[in-house]
Amino acid sequence: MKDLISFLIKNITGVEDIKIDEESEDSRINYIIHAKPEQIGLIIGKQGKTIKNLRKIVSIRATIENKVVNLAVEEK
Repeated sequence: MKDLISFLIKNITGVEDIKIDEESEDSRINYIIHAKPEQIGLIIGKQGKTIKNLRKIVSIRATIENKVVNLAVEEK
């Protein structure tokens, strides 16, 4: 799952310098994307459309794996 998120984020931003942390609680997994401020705008997108679509893609994968996933973006 982390590889999928990393692949999508790196292709959206075009930058390899993004860190993704993973926190697990039972069947819930929280992924925190750490990026520079100028990259955060690309990740979130206009009106949050990009991050919403990323969450949809990840939730589809999580449903297949019987897990609950949450994506968050934080500044480095």
